[in-house]
Amino acid sequence: MLQIVDVVRDRGSRYAVSGGPVAGLAGIDAFLRELKRAKKFARATHNTWACVLTAEGPQRNDDGESGAAAVILRMLEREGLTDHIIVVTRWYGGVHLGGDRFAHVVTCVRAWLAAHNAGG
Repeated sequence: MLQIVDVVRDRGSRYAVSGGPVAGLAGIDAFLRELKRAKKFARATHNTWACVLTAEGPQRNDDGESGAAAVILRMLEREGLTDHIIVVTRWYGGVHLGGDRFAHVVTCVRAWLAAHNAGG
């Protein structure tokens, strides 16, 4: 599991990104369980994720951050990365970020992809 914490801080909200290889729907469930074993991720406001599985196709979950999983999924599809999950975690800081939250999701996914492509 590759994790990058404190990718973005904006108006009290903090973002992190995690990801790694998964095998099927059971692999997604196992990855999310493992991530949430860390109390700080379990207590996060949102753990938004997406994955393109070879057999089952695109999978995603906004976890209350409406539209964010679609952003992650588009980036994964553009990259041609299959059987890898990317989770963008947000700890809400009390101020609504509006459309800026999508830019922060993009920044997180780019950071994860750069680290992954560098052999992170």
